[in-house]
Amino acid sequence: MGKNVLLIGSSGDIGSAIAKNLAADGYRLLLHYHKNEEAVEKLKNNLPDESVLSCIQADLRNQDGIEKLLRKMVYTIDAIIFASGKASIGLFQDVTESLMDDMIALHVKAPWLICNSLLPDMIRKKEGNIIFITSIWGNIGASNEVIYSSVKGAQNSFVKALAKEVALSGVFVNAVSPGFIDTKMNQQLLPEEKELIRNEIPANRAGTPEEVANAVRFLISEQSSYIQGEILNVTGGWS
Repeated sequence: MGKNVLLIGSSGDIGSAIAKNLAADGYRLLLHYHKNEEAVEKLKNNLPDESVLSCIQADLRNQDGIEKLLRKMVYTIDAIIFASGKASIGLFQDVTESLMDDMIALHVKAPWLICNSLLPDMIRKKEGNIIFITSIWGNIGASNEVIYSSVKGAQNSFVKALAKEVALSGVFVNAVSPGFIDTKMNQQLLPEEKELIRNEIPANRAGTPEEVANAVRFLISEQSSYIQGEILNVTGGWS
């Protein structure tokens, strides 16, 4: 393929799975991470040398971190994948304004600014791909995850709106919406809580990061050339 992909949140389970798929398909990667440098180094060492253009540390909750990331964009970016995320679990009335600001900055404002900066070049080339990893909660909402549901819902709306705006320019904007996936983000759940969730899922199991990555692999490929503004559910039938 030979295209350059900026992967936001490459140190997570889903981000790492996406990176491995894309490297296998010949994409060149710019691997963003926030704190988990060890995980990114391990990922990098497990990928072909020619697959990784750079590893970029940046805290996207603040303007300095976003500007730091954008300064590192010395390569043409053909695709952006937003796979970073931070859960927020607890009663809505207990959420602090500081946490609200962090969640909006990370999930909404940072993607806005990154897309705003990199989109003009995609439009000029009449080619590009933007993919978000959102969440089932962005569609149906979740008690005790009101803030997380809200920002993921905002991502879904952004995808649908931007897709309409840039479709004629050859830029594809879509999202993958995972359900209950076996990742570190869900490790805080007790075994009995996981079992209750599995019992609600028609497939009767958690999904895997690789299954989410396979959906991304499809959306970034030419096989999805008439898919625009879609939120692709990877939920095992859970809704």
